[in-house]
Amino acid sequence: MVDPEARDRTRRSLHGLAELLLAGPQYAQSEDIRLRATAGGLGTVAAPDVRIDGVELVVGNARHRLDGTVGEIAERVGLVPRELSDVYSDTAGVDVDDVVSLDADAVAEIAGAFASGDAALRAFAPTEEPVLWPEHFDIGISVDEVNYGVSPGDAHVAEPYAYVGPWSPRSGSFWNMSFGAVRPMSELADAAAVEAFFRDGAHHDSADPPAS
Repeated sequence: MVDPEARDRTRRSLHGLAELLLAGPQYAQSEDIRLRATAGGLGTVAAPDVRIDGVELVVGNARHRLDGTVGEIAERVGLVPRELSDVYSDTAGVDVDDVVSLDADAVAEIAGAFASGDAALRAFAPTEEPVLWPEHFDIGISVDEVNYGVSPGDAHVAEPYAYVGPWSPRSGSFWNMSFGAVRPMSELADAAAVEAFFRDGAHHDSADPPAS
């Protein structure tokens, strides 16, 4: 069981690292902010080759412990931090002087959620490429004006969750959030269950049918 406070601290640190040390440097070098899910966390899709693997930062073939401030880590591994407020407004709210705080169990929970989400999205829509976006720190795709994805948790739901977000409002019992429908990942046993939730969302086009 992951401690909720440790999860919150870990999620914030991971979001800041994803923005400042992965997507930011990648945008500076390759003009691309997209990230991807990896076996142990997340990584860039273009140069520079940077990954978060558990509680380590992998730059090329070198592994570095993620401790200290964001700025100290960047200097240690030879990266130039770059914030992305000129690209999007909803930034992580983390700066180079913030101390990275990672709980190993929380990292594993979040990495597992992203990995399951990635597998489920690929099975659900094989022609789409799942993207882990640094802005909202979630992995997702859009199909037929509906967003599908997995979040590590946020103000809406404290723990990692899968979501279906139609671009147009829907009504009915399936839609349990103002933006669509969510299911905690703790209620979805594996990637197949996450995919099934996505498929349920794709079939719920409108309100529930009237009772007979």
